[in-house]
Amino acid sequence: MVRRSREDRTGSPADLLVVGLGNPGEEYAQTRHNAGVWVIDELVRRHGGRLRRGRRDFAAVDELRIGSHRVAVAVPSTYMNESGKAVAPLVRRFGIEDLSRLVIVHDELDLPVGRLKVKLGGGLAGNNGLKSVRASLRSDAFARIRIGVGKPEPGTMRGADYVLKRPARRERPELDRIVGEAADAVEYLAGSDIESTMNRFNGG
Repeated sequence: MVRRSREDRTGSPADLLVVGLGNPGEEYAQTRHNAGVWVIDELVRRHGGRLRRGRRDFAAVDELRIGSHRVAVAVPSTYMNESGKAVAPLVRRFGIEDLSRLVIVHDELDLPVGRLKVKLGGGLAGNNGLKSVRASLRSDAFARIRIGVGKPEPGTMRGADYVLKRPARRERPELDRIVGEAADAVEYLAGSDIESTMNRFNGG
């Protein structure tokens, strides 16, 4: 459970908070490490939203109406390894007490291009963004949507360098498809629970 302070939201909490991890700046916008941001951009496009950053925020944020549900979406303005600096205040602001209603969307080296996995809690697979979120929340009980970006060929480069490069042109159709599927998963989760969402979207 996450306590809210007096300065936090006084209205009704959001039904879901979805944060897409990545790095700020045009030089990173199309790199694999920003796959989580692409999903937020797709949700905002679908639902006619617009991400805005307040003076004191460490993220660009919008609130979308998906069906009858209020879904807050955000992209941190921090670098990936400081993502928790943005996420923890957002959790308080949007009244997320059950961390299964916090969804972190991120790139995943351990999944091939075009694969997606919805997960609750568990290991962080060396992802520095997830490590930062866990440290800030003092919990790893949040949900994740993992976007497969594949791995570099053995001996060619480190994974940390690979994710900071743009995907090959041949990979773009599969990445575009899986970004759309990840947005579908968020829309489904808005009106459902994490177990049902995993059962629906982790099949293949």
